[in-house]
This record gives sequence, structure tokens and C-alpha cells, in this order.
Amino acid sequence: MNRLVVVSNRVAPIREGKVAAGGLAVGVYDALRQNGGIWFGWSGEVSKTPETACETVGNITYVTLGLSKSDYDEYYRGFSNATLWPIFHYRIDLARYYREEYQGYRRVNAMLAEKLKPLLRPDDIIWVHDYHLIPFAAACRQLGIGNRIGFFLHIPFPTPEVLTAIPPHEDLFRTFCDYDLVGFQTETDRMAFQDYVCRELGGIVEADGSLSACGQNFRAGVYPIGVMPDEIRRLADSYRGRRPMIGRTTEGTLRKTLISVDRLDYSKGLVERFLAYEQFLERFPEHRRNVEFIQIAPTSRSDVKTYQAIRKQLETVAGHVNGRLADLDWMPLHYLNKSLDRRTLMGLFRTANVGLVTPLRDGMNLVAKEYVAAQNPADPGVLVLSRFSGAARELTAALIVNPYDCLGMAEAMDRALRMPLEERKERYEDMMRALRAADLNAWRDNFLRDLRTFGRHRVVTASRAAAF
Repeated sequence: MNRLVVVSNRVAPIREGKVAAGGLAVGVYDALRQNGGIWFGWSGEVSKTPETACETVGNITYVTLGLSKSDYDEYYRGFSNATLWPIFHYRIDLARYYREEYQGYRRVNAMLAEKLKPLLRPDDIIWVHDYHLIPFAAACRQLGIGNRIGFFLHIPFPTPEVLTAIPPHEDLFRTFCDYDLVGFQTETDRMAFQDYVCRELGGIVEADGSLSACGQNFRAGVYPIGVMPDEIRRLADSYRGRRPMIGRTTEGTLRKTLISVDRLDYSKGLVERFLAYEQFLERFPEHRRNVEFIQIAPTSRSDVKTYQAIRKQLETVAGHVNGRLADLDWMPLHYLNKSLDRRTLMGLFRTANVGLVTPLRDGMNLVAKEYVAAQNPADPGVLVLSRFSGAARELTAALIVNPYDCLGMAEAMDRALRMPLEERKERYEDMMRALRAADLNAWRDNFLRDLRTFGRHRVVTASRAAAF
């Protein structure tokens, strides 16, 4: 087998036997462990004198690089997260664009390609992940790297009308053509990408389904990322009997619980969810004192102003809900602005009667899949899921809601809590079939199979190399 080289913005802190929690980390770690290879990317460190570190554990070599303050500000905090992230999530109103940040984004991608080149073998397969690294293949081609290179986008890909709000959109997105395979979470995302290539880059769809644009031929496919259902069930089982004090009355009986777990991000629909929960308690007062809502939302990108604003807004709304509705022995909303370990989360999922996963826009959202996989088959909870998450394309037996409709979400909460056991079991079994058919192994194996099948070693001409 060809050696695999994974390139991602961050290299997960993985060591043998201690796999990080995220789907990306678990999926690529297993692929690397099977075939051996390199995991290459930013270390997360910012310093005046960035360093490169290399460590081999088993058959995996971890290569990490630091960033300078200017690189971090322009590449990561700037263009990646202040321009691309909001626009890809349909929040043009929150996006900003500075030319120097785009130049920094391209510069860091070029630097990363230069650092990777000496580590490559001619038959290596390179798998690049996410929006931070869109022009990475073009930077590699400029250096004469002809290896097969695939790209997977973990977030949504919006319509051309939205993408054209990025001033250098054509300059940036033509670099997609330097990949052999571009992967997306849903068919909706793939079709939006194909539409952009044809409308904005003058591309065409060939008879074999491949795309031709900017003098290159490449493919786009759908590879929904999954979870490992059996592993999640084992974690949830190991937590059995450790029901937290949340959900208990002063008499020791159990209240029903609703749970949500999200990064603190404006794309997750947190404020809308809190307001919907308030409406739920107002419209269906019989649930008061009998339910509690647990929201776990660890801070992310705390040095970006829009994230500071959403944190303040969320704290205000949470205080408002509890201030209006709480009693001495009942707190309706528990908002935890912190991370919990993975086993505790799976245990909380197992004990929660309702899982609320209601982002305004999401590429997939693995929390939805984890909640389902953690359930007790004999007495499963109910998933309430946003139609704007990628997971809604697969988990059609969830209660699908529009997160912009607070009353509709409130009604779904009431329905979920009243749902009879037989219906809950039928919905759970339907969703588990979907999880097993498209688990994490399938995501990884299908993408790499297609990259090996359709990718080819490219002869990079001098004129093509100069295009970057």
C-alpha cells in the first residue's frame, strides 16, 4: 500500500492507545495506523521563533510546525476564521475581508507545502483536510509535487451566490482544480461545488462524471463522516449507574433531561435553542419542574471578537431564562462553558431523554450521531435535529426541525418527551442502521479508495507551477 500523508490545520495530540475524541482525529489515526505514514500540520504554538518538531510513534510520524504571530493573525484568526468560516456558514454579515490576511493565508499554505516536500516519497498519497488548506495542492504543484492529493471539506459548501461575496473567490477556488479528488459531507454541498466550478470557473462535467476546469481534470464526491457506534456504546455503558445530580429532585426522583453539546459558535444556533426552550416551558407548563436542559458549550476562538460577542449574548439569555423560571429547588437551564471528557459526555447522552442538535448550518455534526449511538436500545431517547445539519440527510428518523422556528422547536421538545417507547425504539433502530452503514471506517475507506482509483501522478509543468 502507498504511504499516507495526512495534512490538517492541527495535528491531534494522539499517542498509542490514547486517541483524541474528534471524528477527524479518530478516522485519520486509524488510516495512518493501518498503513503507516505522516501526520503533518500546525502544532497550535505561536511564537517569535516557530519551531518544527518530528516524533515517530509506532508506524506514524507526527510532524508539527509553529506559527509566527503575523502568520497566526492573518492565516488562522484572519482569513480562515473571520472570512471563510462565516461565509461558508451563510453568515456574510459576520464576515470581514482584508487583502493582507488573504495574502497571509496563501503564504502559510505555501510555507507548509515547502516544509512537507522534503518528507515525501514519489508514491505517497496526500490527504488534506478542511478550509484552512484549500490552496495547499496548488502550492504543492508549484513546487513540482506530482503525488495524488485529495481534499476533504468538513464544513458546508455554500451556493455560488454566497461564495462570490469573498473578493478573491475565483483566485482561491481555482486552486481546487489542483486536487485529484475533492470530498464533501452531503450531495447538496457537492452540487453547490459543481455549480460554482461550472458557473464561475467555466468548467464542464465530463461524460464520466469528472470535472474539467482551469486546464485540469478532477473529481468531486460525497463521503459523509461517521462515528464508531460500538465504541460509543461501550463508553456509555461504562458510565452506567453514574447519573449526575443534575436531573434529581430534592426527593431523589429523576427529572427528564434534554442535552446539547456544541462548540461556542454562532453557527450552532445556541441563542435560538435557549429561546425555544423558554417557549417550551411557557407553552407546555406541565413540564415545569419535571425537566432540565443541560447545555455544554466550551469556548472556541476566544480571541475572535464575534466569538466573544456570542458568549456574552448566550450568558445573558441563559440568565434571563433561569431568572424568570427557576425556583429554589429547580434550575431549568444548566449552561456549562467548559469541556467534559469523552466518557462523561457519552454517559450524559445515555441518560438524557432528548438530544437537541439544532445548528443554523453545519457540515455534518457528529454530536447527533454520538447521541444516537450512546442510547440504551431498550429505552432510547429522542433526537431533535436541525434540517440544516448534514446529519439530517442520514438520520431521517429524528424529529427534524427548523432552528429559525422557535415555536416549532418547542413543540418538538414536547413531542419528544411524550413519545411512547415503541415509537422511540423504531426511530432509534432506523437511525442505528444508518450509522452502521456509514460509519467512520466507511468514510475513510471510501475516500481513500476513490483517491487511489481516480488520482494520478501529475507531471507539473513550469507554467502550471508559476500559477500559484
